[in-house]
Amino acid sequence: MIKLKKISFIILICLWSCSDMNTNKQSVDVPKISIKDVLSFDNVSKALEQNTPLNKVDWLEWEEFPYQPEVGFRIAHDDSLLFLKYYVKEEHVLARRTDPNSAVHRDSCVEFFVDPAQNGNYYNFEFNCIGTTHLAYGPGRGKRTFIPPELIKQKIKTLSTLGKESFEEKSGPFEWEMVVVIPSSIFTYDEGLSFSKLVSNANFYKCGDDTSKRHYLSWNPVKTAKPDFHRPEYFGILNFQ
Repeated sequence: MIKLKKISFIILICLWSCSDMNTNKQSVDVPKISIKDVLSFDNVSKALEQNTPLNKVDWLEWEEFPYQPEVGFRIAHDDSLLFLKYYVKEEHVLARRTDPNSAVHRDSCVEFFVDPAQNGNYYNFEFNCIGTTHLAYGPGRGKRTFIPPELIKQKIKTLSTLGKESFEEKSGPFEWEMVVVIPSSIFTYDEGLSFSKLVSNANFYKCGDDTSKRHYLSWNPVKTAKPDFHRPEYFGILNFQ
């Protein structure tokens, strides 16, 4: 009887440990910063690089897409504005799309998916390497509502070292950086949102469906059979200060 109890206890510990490992999520503390000058590439970059750590987008889940660019990001806020900076080193760059809500994931693309209310509904911010933005909201891939293109143009600021003009694929190697400034008012389904003290679910990605070396990377691991970024159950955590 004692042996059975010991075995049962060991099994329970093992199950608990395995479950904890499977549900382990990365987290990032998002500091509050102040940028008093104009929101230029240099000013935002300087503030982020002085006040935030560099995080890696380096999880490679799918063996059929082995190519792995070097990708990092920094993130901060000032209550009503979210500041992002991406750093990318890759062998091919592509930027065909210039219209908001077009298929930027087919270009050289970085992405930020966030569920600010932790209620299962998330915004998918997708940016090609010249800053063209795709933005929608909903609970899953098949249930998305686009944020109006005119609102995207008006409110979201993207600044890339590759400029804003479209181009066909170029072979490198290339290094590019992009600053993104996202106001809380673009979160149209979360009226009155403030980033201060917010806890959100989120993930960061890198992809390029139409590039010569198709690839799919994530910050928090996505454990699916095929590439699928629209999986909020695999989001990590953002702790806004």
